[in-house]
Order: sequence, then structure tokens, then C-alpha cells
Amino acid sequence: MENTHEYVEKLHENQKKADKNRKKGSESSSFKLPNKQHSTNK
Repeated sequence: MENTHEYVEKLHENQKKADKNRKKGSESSSFKLPNKQHSTNK
């Protein structure tokens, strides 16, 4: 497992991106949630 350090770095980068996406999506989450509910109710 020599690539463990690289894997951890990628994980941290992905977490940062996910946090940014969450902050951007928080405004439109009200639109996304009803869509998910409708798709599961079919």
C-alpha cells in the first residue's frame, strides 16, 4: 500500500469539493427534494 498517502490526499480533495457542492446546492435543495420524493413514490 504505497499509494495510501495519495489516496488520503484524494479523499481530502473530494471532501472539500463535496462541501462546496453542498453549500451551492443548499439553495436549490428545496427543488431537488420534491423530485426525489416523486421518483420514489412511483
